[in-house]
Amino acid sequence: MAKIHAYLNFNGNCEEAFLFYEKVFKSKNIGMYRFGDMPADPNFPINEEDKKKIMHTAIMVNDSTMIMGSDCLENFGHKLTLGNSTYVMLDTDTAKEAKDLYAALSENAMKMEMELGEQFWAELYASFQDQFGIYWMIHFEGNKKME
Repeated sequence: MAKIHAYLNFNGNCEEAFLFYEKVFKSKNIGMYRFGDMPADPNFPINEEDKKKIMHTAIMVNDSTMIMGSDCLENFGHKLTLGNSTYVMLDTDTAKEAKDLYAALSENAMKMEMELGEQFWAELYASFQDQFGIYWMIHFEGNKKME
């Protein structure tokens, strides 16, 4: 069975975001590669500022779930467009886990859509845009399990 992982794009602050996510998920990144680490190609020159940006990084959220990310380089035709067409949903096993993730991830949130609270479909649910522009949902089904 295939696994689904989230790949997050950033506009120059991928490293800052992943240092924050390391604290949230209590997990170190499993590699951070910069655009400057790539072999030089005269057809695709990289300016000094872009060489410092993140080409790829990842952290394990748990044994089977990973979030990965990179910065977008407009010089390579990759422009970041923030939108709410995609959310990363964290389906938790306990109410405490939902509360802890919500407290950590919503720090300095750009947009709060729904504060963590009870809904007819979930004992605890929240949706928001974090300080880096990534949209998250936190869900603990709890006593609202569908029969």
